Amino acid sequence: MFDLRTGTGSILIVDDEATAVENLAHVCRKEGYEVTTRTTGIGAIEAMELNRFDVILSDLRMEQVDGMAILERAKAASPDTAVILITGYATLNSAVNAMKSGAFHYIAKPFRLDEVREVVRNALQMVQLKRENRQLKSQLTTGQGGSAIITQDAVMRRLLEMAQQVAPTDTNVLITGESGTGKELLARLIHDQSSRKDKTFQAVNCGALQEELLANELFGHEKGAYTGANESRIGLIEATDGGTLFLDEIAEMSLRMQVKLLRVVQEREVQRLGAIKTNPVDIRLIAATHQDLREAVEAGRFRQDLYYRLDVVGLRLPSLAQRRGDIPLLAYHFLQKHALRMGRAVDDIDPAAMIALLDYHYPGNIRELENIIERGVVLARENLLTMASLPATLSEHAVHIVREKAGRRLPTLVEREADYIRYVLASCGDNRTRTAKILGIDRVSLWRKLKRYGIDEEHADSDYLHSGNKS
Repeated sequence: MFDLRTGTGSILIVDDEATAVENLAHVCRKEGYEVTTRTTGIGAIEAMELNRFDVILSDLRMEQVDGMAILERAKAASPDTAVILITGYATLNSAVNAMKSGAFHYIAKPFRLDEVREVVRNALQMVQLKRENRQLKSQLTTGQGGSAIITQDAVMRRLLEMAQQVAPTDTNVLITGESGTGKELLARLIHDQSSRKDKTFQAVNCGALQEELLANELFGHEKGAYTGANESRIGLIEATDGGTLFLDEIAEMSLRMQVKLLRVVQEREVQRLGAIKTNPVDIRLIAATHQDLREAVEAGRFRQDLYYRLDVVGLRLPSLAQRRGDIPLLAYHFLQKHALRMGRAVDDIDPAAMIALLDYHYPGNIRELENIIERGVVLARENLLTMASLPATLSEHAVHIVREKAGRRLPTLVEREADYIRYVLASCGDNRTRTAKILGIDRVSLWRKLKRYGIDEEHADSDYLHSGNKS
């Protein structure tokens, strides 16, 4: 089984050309993977009956049992296994159809070793993430979400370690990051791991209310404080006594409100609107904003003394685009969450849809990803979330990326000639005379081409994989 930490994984390579099998196996073994090879489709199926592989690299066109048959057998025996099909240019349409049938990806001949490495590693990562997803212990039926943060990203893990370190203290925390990155979830995690975990956690969005309403909401009021105040009412600060108050979008708070909040932070007391006396409060304050508070201080929009009171410990959440490795894990988590909530049996994501999710830039971050997956669960047919279930903007972005990659993948005539010379040379065991004869040129012309393309300077571990094009 593949492990992201060690890089190990089991791979089955199938091709009826021995040279292609040897070259692929060489590449994969150098990456640290466990490799099994077969030169017939029948042999591959026999190997699949004995072992479960993380990834299968199979040529599409083979006699008797072809790549499509191997794909069908693999999906029936082990749905998690990622199948990558190898195809010549004349069979690209067949490869696209194979993707629709559940193949993870296809690679067109001739191809470079770095492309093989990248596609195989992406496939192995997806296999592990799908398996890890089934082990997630998420609070999906409470409707409150809990404070678990799902990640395997190194930066996020370090941030969570710092949050866990500061949680048992009463230190004020300032959480920054783009909208939708999970600032409130991180605040809840800090609260849940503190000595106040059995007390109230109260979240307030400072940008959602006008100044008067926010003041009344936070500080409360005395009877007769203003027209309509027929009775006294405590504010959220007093109601959170003993617990944690989370002030989201703190930069939206007016300067007058900042003065009132500064007194709460410094003196640990609150004064209701219309009151003469103050009441003591014991709260832990966590603030958050997507803005740069230092810039706001310099511009005079935010009080410097309050900023330093809040930013005792600063935690900055990365955007989702900066932690792309978490996208599959989060996507499957949200899939499970919303499928269970809606009572729908949607439990998998089509590889093409996952590639589109991985390539998208997410201006709305994790909140946008969850919205996309929730929409997908609603629109999914049967148990699979497909490209048809994704928003049009994301689908259009995916088409653009695919076209862009396809455009880069088309080689020039010179590149095709160089690749073909490499292939013939390798097939002839580096015999230059025989190579020239097969190419239909003399040895001097071959020598010139080898020099022109730098083939003479290449070593056994070339940047190219030489395999035939059985189109």
